[in-house]
Amino acid sequence: MRRVHAQKIGAEFKGHGTVNHSADEYSRKGGFISTNSVESFFALLKRGVYGSYFHVSEAHLHRYLAEADFRFNHRSALGVQDAERAEALLRGTKGKRLLYRRPDGAAHV
Repeated sequence: MRRVHAQKIGAEFKGHGTVNHSADEYSRKGGFISTNSVESFFALLKRGVYGSYFHVSEAHLHRYLAEADFRFNHRSALGVQDAERAEALLRGTKGKRLLYRRPDGAAHV
């Protein structure tokens, strides 16, 4: 039985495929379709939370996920070199300002 959210994803992404774990199916099309990538992504995300961040607030969750997404899509295993990763990072900062506001709204000293 496919879940509703999986049906929506399948409709939106043409290259989306599924596997049926309850039928002991873990890959399809010669390993091209599997859950290995998503499991790897979440393992790296969890390691980052437990090893680096220690706590992730819901208010900033989208930022942690965006960083994890960038790291995963620009990892060395995909053949991305350090210089390419740095260039992609700097391209993403163009035209943006980093602002720091105190939570209580008080002025910085």
